[in-house]
Amino acid sequence: MQIGMIGLGRMGSGLVRRLLRNGHDCVIHDTQDLAMANLKAEGANTAKSLQDMVLQMSLPRAIWLMLPAGRVDEVLATLVPLLTMGDIIIDGGNSYYRDDIRRSAELHAKGLHYLDVGTSGGVAGLERGYCLMIGGKANIVEHMRPIFSALAPGVATAARTPDRVLQMLAVSDAEQGFLHCGDHGAGHFVKMIHNGIEYGMMAAYSEGLNILRHANIGKLEVKPEHDAETTPLRNPEFYQYDMNLPDIAEVWRRGSVINSWLLDLTASALLKDPDLNAYGGQVSDSGEGRWTLLAGIEEAVPMNVLSAALFERFASRGRGDFSNRLLSAMRSEFGGHLEKPSASAPESKK
Repeated sequence: MQIGMIGLGRMGSGLVRRLLRNGHDCVIHDTQDLAMANLKAEGANTAKSLQDMVLQMSLPRAIWLMLPAGRVDEVLATLVPLLTMGDIIIDGGNSYYRDDIRRSAELHAKGLHYLDVGTSGGVAGLERGYCLMIGGKANIVEHMRPIFSALAPGVATAARTPDRVLQMLAVSDAEQGFLHCGDHGAGHFVKMIHNGIEYGMMAAYSEGLNILRHANIGKLEVKPEHDAETTPLRNPEFYQYDMNLPDIAEVWRRGSVINSWLLDLTASALLKDPDLNAYGGQVSDSGEGRWTLLAGIEEAVPMNVLSAALFERFASRGRGDFSNRLLSAMRSEFGGHLEKPSASAPESKK
């Protein structure tokens, strides 16, 4: 099947390579010539412009956008006038699902079809396959099935849920690794919640391993100061452990109920750099966590873990510094409490 791909970053290039490996015809475009040159050498057809891409493709065209959410409307403004009724536009990035609802209506008025495809898999998706969460009309999803099947991991990548086997259920699309979640916006809505959950899982691993990292605080040569401004460590004898974090992450990978691909990646990172000196600790968020919280607020459902995980990312970027300074100022005003030179706990270095 022929497909166009606009955007050849880490994810877009991986999608193209996986499609090429499965025998699909890819027409590609990116503002970076090197990105196109690398994939041309692997069998993709390059387009120097969006117009060139459209001219190279047969009807009905299917064009996949793998772009930052903020660039989608800009590219559509140029692309849509070039298309023919019946063509299909797929947004595989992390767009806000409400934008999908708007875009699908705008494109429908022009005789064009639209799918939103939440795509998970990261840089490892080329080999592992991509989990695809799809929103749009069922007939268009069915038309694109060969593409989704080629990109998805396949049923063999995970053991089947036992009750599905006992009930002799046929292998479903979800078991293959792609799912039509509902009408326009549903795919990105599911991916949005997926990413919100991801924030919480990452925060749980990070916080738990940080407690283990400081489990030797009771025997550090430089102990926390004991004065009126600092609560002392009451029982240093209970914190005498020098934990090997790479090995702890490794043992958790085998038989533990908290095993996951995220834990696999954590174990790999800790083995390469146990003190994580290559990282400054400023954690970005690309929007999905915020949108997840907004949905939870509007649905009036509790989300204690997901909200805490998002707010921790804000704090990592220094967004809490002023409030912390104000706390110190208030303590000084009402009690004459002097701020300590450093508010951070001693770091244990292995």
